[in-house]
Amino acid sequence: MKLNELKPQEGSVKNRIRIGRGIGSGKGKTSGKGHKGQKARSGVAIKGFEGGQMPLYRRLPKFGFSNASFALKFSEVTLSKLQAAVEAGKLDPKKPADEEALVKAGLVRRKKDGIKLLGTGALKTKLDLTITKATKSAQEAVEKAGGSISFIEKIVAPVKKRAK
Repeated sequence: MKLNELKPQEGSVKNRIRIGRGIGSGKGKTSGKGHKGQKARSGVAIKGFEGGQMPLYRRLPKFGFSNASFALKFSEVTLSKLQAAVEAGKLDPKKPADEEALVKAGLVRRKKDGIKLLGTGALKTKLDLTITKATKSAQEAVEKAGGSISFIEKIVAPVKKRAK
């Protein structure tokens, strides 16, 4: 067998359909798009359109509730990022590290609703952290390295119930 004798497996390579190349190709003239109209043009976007009739998604009433707008958004820090910051000298292991120290060290850009520690990677240095949340595996890894985690508790105002 020589290089000039190599060819792909039978039936594995097909010629692409060349549309708009004459009537004899079978895909000429209208190029398989039918005749005129919006759908024959490029840039069609009529997903919910019902020809001017009030569309179904607007005829039906709105219902349900989504908690998405009330969900807390946390900045995330991994164990490997913490270890890298300690090795780079951005984070001092002798001092207790709170959320402001993590922001100052460049581990997170901002703390949003708090900082959550994730258990990805390994931590070899003893650290005393004060953060909002941590996964169970991250807690175990910090305690295994000889450190500790204390959590910041958010105080939420009680909801007043309406008088009957």
